[in-house]
Amino acid sequence: MWLRASCELSFDISVPTPFILMLRPRSGAQQWIAREEYNIAPSVPVYEFTDLYGNLCQRLVAPPGRFSVNTVAEVKTADSVDQAPGAEFIEVQYLPDAVLGYLLPSRYCESELFCQMATEITAGCNLGYDQVAAIQTWLRERIRYEPGSSNTPMSAVDVNLRQVGVCRDLAHLGIALCRSLSIPARLVVGYLHNLEPMDLHAWFEAYVGGRWYTFDATQQVLNGGYITVGYGRDAADVAVYSQFGPPVYPLEQRIAVTDVSHSRA
Repeated sequence: MWLRASCELSFDISVPTPFILMLRPRSGAQQWIAREEYNIAPSVPVYEFTDLYGNLCQRLVAPPGRFSVNTVAEVKTADSVDQAPGAEFIEVQYLPDAVLGYLLPSRYCESELFCQMATEITAGCNLGYDQVAAIQTWLRERIRYEPGSSNTPMSAVDVNLRQVGVCRDLAHLGIALCRSLSIPARLVVGYLHNLEPMDLHAWFEAYVGGRWYTFDATQQVLNGGYITVGYGRDAADVAVYSQFGPPVYPLEQRIAVTDVSHSRA
Protein backbone atom coordinates (compact mmCIF):
# COMPACT_ATOMS: atom_id res chain seq x y z
CA MET A 1 0.00 0.00 0.00
CA TRP A 2 1.29 3.43 -0.98
CA LEU A 3 0.20 6.24 1.34
CA ARG A 4 0.73 9.98 1.33
CA ALA A 5 0.82 11.43 4.84
CA SER A 6 0.88 15.16 5.51
CA CYS A 7 1.10 17.29 8.62
CA GLU A 8 0.60 21.06 8.82
CA LEU A 9 1.31 22.94 12.04
CA SER A 10 1.18 26.69 12.56
CA PHE A 11 2.03 28.74 15.64
CA ASP A 12 1.92 32.35 16.79
CA ILE A 13 5.34 32.95 18.39
CA SER A 14 5.79 35.85 20.84
CA VAL A 15 9.53 35.53 21.54
CA PRO A 16 12.33 33.52 19.84
CA THR A 17 11.43 29.94 20.80
CA PRO A 18 13.61 26.81 20.55
CA PHE A 19 11.82 23.79 19.07
CA ILE A 20 12.64 20.12 18.66
CA LEU A 21 10.50 18.55 15.94
CA MET A 22 9.97 14.85 15.24
CA LEU A 23 8.07 14.73 11.96
CA ARG A 24 10.25 12.71 9.58
CA PRO A 25 9.41 9.01 9.21
CA ARG A 26 12.35 6.73 8.44
CA SER A 27 12.58 3.63 6.29
CA GLY A 28 12.58 0.32 8.12
CA ALA A 29 11.33 -3.25 8.06
CA GLN A 30 7.66 -2.25 7.68
CA GLN A 31 7.89 0.91 5.56
CA TRP A 32 9.86 2.57 2.80
CA ILE A 33 10.00 6.36 2.43
CA ALA A 34 9.97 7.10 -1.29
CA ARG A 35 9.54 10.90 -1.24
CA GLU A 36 9.51 13.69 1.32
CA GLU A 37 8.81 17.39 1.52
CA TYR A 38 9.64 19.44 4.59
CA ASN A 39 8.88 23.15 4.54
CA ILE A 40 9.37 25.68 7.33
CA ALA A 41 8.20 29.29 7.08
CA PRO A 42 9.83 31.61 7.64
CA SER A 43 13.01 29.78 6.71
CA VAL A 44 15.41 29.39 9.65
CA PRO A 45 18.57 27.31 10.21
CA VAL A 46 17.72 23.71 11.09
CA TYR A 47 20.01 21.08 12.62
CA GLU A 48 18.97 17.43 12.33
CA PHE A 49 20.07 14.68 14.70
CA THR A 50 19.13 11.12 15.60
CA ASP A 51 17.95 10.66 19.17
CA LEU A 52 18.59 7.74 21.55
CA TYR A 53 15.75 5.74 19.99
CA GLY A 54 16.76 6.25 16.37
CA ASN A 55 14.17 8.94 15.63
CA LEU A 56 14.99 11.74 13.19
CA CYS A 57 14.70 15.08 15.03
CA GLN A 58 15.14 18.69 13.93
CA ARG A 59 16.33 21.57 16.13
CA LEU A 60 15.54 25.18 15.34
CA VAL A 61 14.63 28.52 16.88
CA ALA A 62 11.31 29.92 15.68
CA PRO A 63 11.24 33.74 15.30
CA PRO A 64 8.39 35.89 16.62
CA GLY A 65 5.29 35.97 14.45
CA ARG A 66 3.49 33.34 12.41
CA PHE A 67 5.55 30.14 12.18
CA SER A 68 4.50 27.07 10.19
CA VAL A 69 5.79 23.58 9.49
CA ASN A 70 4.48 21.49 6.58
CA THR A 71 5.57 17.92 5.87
CA VAL A 72 4.57 15.39 3.24
CA ALA A 73 5.82 11.82 2.87
CA GLU A 74 4.96 9.13 0.36
CA VAL A 75 5.41 5.77 2.02
CA LYS A 76 5.21 2.14 0.95
CA THR A 77 3.76 0.44 3.98
CA ALA A 78 2.53 -3.03 4.82
CA ASP A 79 -0.92 -4.03 3.56
CA SER A 80 -1.58 -5.91 6.80
CA VAL A 81 -0.32 -6.04 10.37
CA ASP A 82 1.80 -9.07 11.21
CA GLN A 83 0.26 -11.24 13.92
CA ALA A 84 1.82 -14.29 15.55
CA PRO A 85 -0.39 -16.08 18.09
CA GLY A 86 1.79 -18.38 20.14
CA ALA A 87 5.00 -16.41 19.58
CA GLU A 88 7.18 -17.17 22.55
CA PHE A 89 8.14 -15.11 25.55
CA ILE A 90 11.85 -14.26 25.51
CA GLU A 91 13.47 -14.57 28.91
CA VAL A 92 15.18 -11.39 30.03
CA GLN A 93 18.68 -12.88 30.00
CA TYR A 94 18.28 -13.62 26.28
CA LEU A 95 16.88 -10.26 25.16
CA PRO A 96 19.01 -8.04 22.87
CA ASP A 97 20.79 -5.24 24.70
CA ALA A 98 18.86 -2.58 22.74
CA VAL A 99 15.54 -3.94 24.00
CA LEU A 100 16.29 -3.98 27.74
CA GLY A 101 15.41 -0.32 28.30
CA TYR A 102 11.82 -1.07 27.28
CA LEU A 103 11.38 -3.32 30.32
CA LEU A 104 11.81 -0.51 32.84
CA PRO A 105 9.19 1.81 34.38
CA SER A 106 9.07 5.23 32.72
CA ARG A 107 7.40 8.58 33.33
CA TYR A 108 3.96 7.61 32.00
CA CYS A 109 4.22 3.82 32.34
CA GLU A 110 4.53 2.85 36.02
CA SER A 111 4.88 -0.85 35.27
CA GLU A 112 6.02 -1.74 38.78
CA LEU A 113 2.44 -1.12 39.98
CA PHE A 114 0.64 -3.46 37.58
CA CYS A 115 2.07 -6.95 38.11
CA GLN A 116 -0.96 -8.43 39.89
CA MET A 117 -3.42 -6.81 37.48
CA ALA A 118 -1.50 -8.00 34.41
CA THR A 119 -1.25 -11.52 35.84
CA GLU A 120 -5.02 -11.63 36.32
CA ILE A 121 -5.72 -10.28 32.81
CA THR A 122 -3.46 -12.87 31.18
CA ALA A 123 -4.35 -15.87 33.35
CA GLY A 124 -4.34 -19.06 31.29
CA CYS A 125 -2.51 -17.52 28.32
CA ASN A 126 0.64 -18.91 26.79
CA LEU A 127 3.60 -16.73 27.74
CA GLY A 128 4.51 -14.14 25.10
CA TYR A 129 2.32 -12.92 22.24
CA ASP A 130 -0.88 -14.40 23.64
CA GLN A 131 -0.42 -12.45 26.87
CA VAL A 132 -0.10 -9.17 24.94
CA ALA A 133 -3.13 -10.05 22.81
CA ALA A 134 -5.13 -10.59 26.00
CA ILE A 135 -4.01 -7.18 27.28
CA GLN A 136 -5.06 -5.59 23.98
CA THR A 137 -8.51 -7.22 24.21
CA TRP A 138 -8.90 -6.14 27.84
CA LEU A 139 -8.07 -2.54 26.92
CA ARG A 140 -10.66 -2.54 24.11
CA GLU A 141 -13.34 -3.88 26.41
CA ARG A 142 -12.57 -1.95 29.60
CA ILE A 143 -11.01 1.42 28.68
CA ARG A 144 -13.16 3.75 26.59
CA TYR A 145 -11.33 5.21 23.60
CA GLU A 146 -12.52 8.81 23.31
CA PRO A 147 -10.59 11.14 20.95
CA GLY A 148 -10.17 14.58 22.48
CA SER A 149 -10.76 13.39 26.04
CA SER A 150 -7.27 14.45 27.21
CA ASN A 151 -4.98 17.21 25.97
CA THR A 152 -1.90 16.19 27.95
CA PRO A 153 -0.47 12.69 28.41
CA MET A 154 -1.94 10.62 31.21
CA SER A 155 0.06 7.99 33.02
CA ALA A 156 -1.01 4.36 33.04
CA VAL A 157 -2.23 4.75 36.64
CA ASP A 158 -4.43 7.72 35.70
CA VAL A 159 -5.84 5.96 32.64
CA ASN A 160 -6.75 2.93 34.72
CA LEU A 161 -8.50 5.16 37.26
CA ARG A 162 -10.39 7.22 34.66
CA GLN A 163 -11.23 4.26 32.40
CA VAL A 164 -11.17 6.58 29.37
CA GLY A 165 -8.48 8.14 27.21
CA VAL A 166 -7.06 8.97 23.81
CA CYS A 167 -4.93 6.55 21.78
CA ARG A 168 -1.71 7.56 23.56
CA ASP A 169 -3.30 6.92 26.96
CA LEU A 170 -4.51 3.42 26.09
CA ALA A 171 -1.04 2.64 24.76
CA HIS A 172 0.55 3.80 28.03
CA LEU A 173 -1.57 1.38 30.03
CA GLY A 174 -0.88 -1.46 27.59
CA ILE A 175 2.86 -0.81 27.81
CA ALA A 176 2.82 -0.77 31.63
CA LEU A 177 0.92 -4.05 31.75
CA CYS A 178 3.35 -5.72 29.33
CA ARG A 179 6.46 -4.51 31.15
CA SER A 180 5.09 -5.74 34.45
CA LEU A 181 5.21 -9.24 32.90
CA SER A 182 8.83 -8.71 31.71
CA ILE A 183 7.68 -8.24 28.11
CA PRO A 184 9.47 -5.25 26.48
CA ALA A 185 6.99 -2.69 25.15
CA ARG A 186 7.37 0.71 23.49
CA LEU A 187 5.17 3.59 22.33
CA VAL A 188 4.88 4.32 18.62
CA VAL A 189 3.64 7.61 17.15
CA GLY A 190 2.72 8.15 13.52
CA TYR A 191 -0.19 7.99 11.10
CA LEU A 192 -2.96 5.49 10.42
CA HIS A 193 -4.89 5.36 7.15
CA ASN A 194 -8.66 5.64 7.64
CA LEU A 195 -8.33 6.72 11.27
CA GLU A 196 -11.54 8.39 12.48
CA PRO A 197 -11.33 11.22 13.33
CA MET A 198 -8.10 11.80 11.40
CA ASP A 199 -5.19 12.93 13.57
CA LEU A 200 -1.73 11.84 14.54
CA HIS A 201 -1.97 8.39 16.12
CA ALA A 202 -0.27 6.35 18.84
CA TRP A 203 -0.13 2.61 19.47
CA PHE A 204 2.31 0.20 21.12
CA GLU A 205 4.65 -2.60 20.15
CA ALA A 206 5.73 -5.59 22.23
CA TYR A 207 8.85 -7.68 21.77
CA VAL A 208 8.01 -11.38 21.63
CA GLY A 209 9.21 -14.23 19.47
CA GLY A 210 12.41 -12.37 18.67
CA ARG A 211 10.85 -9.25 17.09
CA TRP A 212 8.48 -6.33 17.64
CA TYR A 213 4.74 -6.74 16.96
CA THR A 214 2.06 -4.04 16.65
CA PHE A 215 -0.87 -3.78 19.08
CA ASP A 216 -3.58 -1.09 18.96
CA ALA A 217 -6.50 -1.24 21.37
CA THR A 218 -8.29 1.66 19.63
CA GLN A 219 -9.02 -0.42 16.52
CA GLN A 220 -11.41 -3.37 16.50
CA VAL A 221 -9.47 -4.98 13.63
CA LEU A 222 -5.78 -4.37 12.91
CA ASN A 223 -5.47 -3.60 9.21
CA GLY A 224 -2.49 -2.19 7.35
CA GLY A 225 -1.83 1.48 6.79
CA TYR A 226 0.36 2.33 9.78
CA ILE A 227 3.22 4.81 9.23
CA THR A 228 5.73 5.10 12.04
CA VAL A 229 7.31 8.47 12.82
CA GLY A 230 8.85 7.82 16.24
CA TYR A 231 9.52 5.22 18.93
CA GLY A 232 10.08 5.74 22.64
CA ARG A 233 9.48 4.54 26.18
CA ASP A 234 6.34 6.70 26.42
CA ALA A 235 4.95 10.05 25.26
CA ALA A 236 7.81 11.98 26.85
CA ASP A 237 10.15 10.50 24.22
CA VAL A 238 8.02 10.88 21.09
CA ALA A 239 6.41 14.32 21.05
CA VAL A 240 6.11 15.46 17.43
CA TYR A 241 7.09 18.91 18.65
CA SER A 242 8.64 20.16 21.88
CA GLN A 243 9.07 23.87 22.55
CA PHE A 244 11.00 25.59 25.31
CA GLY A 245 10.03 28.88 26.95
CA PRO A 246 6.54 30.41 27.19
CA PRO A 247 3.89 27.80 26.28
CA VAL A 248 3.01 27.72 22.57
CA TYR A 249 0.07 25.79 21.14
CA PRO A 250 -0.76 25.20 17.46
CA LEU A 251 -3.14 27.69 15.91
CA GLU A 252 -3.85 25.04 13.27
CA GLN A 253 -3.06 21.34 12.98
CA ARG A 254 -4.07 19.47 9.85
CA ILE A 255 -3.35 15.80 9.30
CA ALA A 256 -4.17 13.83 6.15
CA VAL A 257 -3.43 10.28 5.02
CA THR A 258 -4.50 9.23 1.53
CA ASP A 259 -4.06 6.04 -0.47
CA VAL A 260 -2.01 6.82 -3.61
CA SER A 261 -1.46 3.22 -4.71
CA HIS A 262 -3.24 3.87 -8.01
CA SER A 263 -0.72 6.53 -8.99
CA ARG A 264 2.12 4.11 -8.26
CA ALA A 265 0.69 1.22 -10.24
